[in-house]
Amino acid sequence: MTIKIRSLDKGDEDVLCNLASDVFDYELDENLVAEFLADSRHHIVVAIDAGLVVGFASGVHYIHPDKPPELWINEVGVAPTHQRQGIGKKLLQEMFLKAKSLGCNQAWVLTNRSNIPAMGLYASIVESEAPEDVVMFNFSLSNGSNT
Repeated sequence: MTIKIRSLDKGDEDVLCNLASDVFDYELDENLVAEFLADSRHHIVVAIDAGLVVGFASGVHYIHPDKPPELWINEVGVAPTHQRQGIGKKLLQEMFLKAKSLGCNQAWVLTNRSNIPAMGLYASIVESEAPEDVVMFNFSLSNGSNT
């Protein structure tokens, strides 16, 4: 099996029309795909097997007035048929190259300790996890309760 890893840009929307099952959490929306690919701060790298997208990593590079650029890895997904073959690691390595080309000095990701596949993937790339516990708060903006 030959897997091609590539970064997508504006104009590559059609690449995401041929997806393996369970790569993304939900069905893709063509308007959101176009908006994502047109945004210069959003990035997606895909793994393609015989024309079929079997994996992806997405991220956002951001800047802040007092910090150098960073890349937040939003999500990594690999089709069940292609898991445990090193595809997730290759996707992240390509995303890191993209981040370096953008001047990012680090990349980071959050996951749940109970997500054993994600914990294994991220631990296989970095020597150690962050020494402190992280607490994440989610603010729902759709029901107006946080305004």
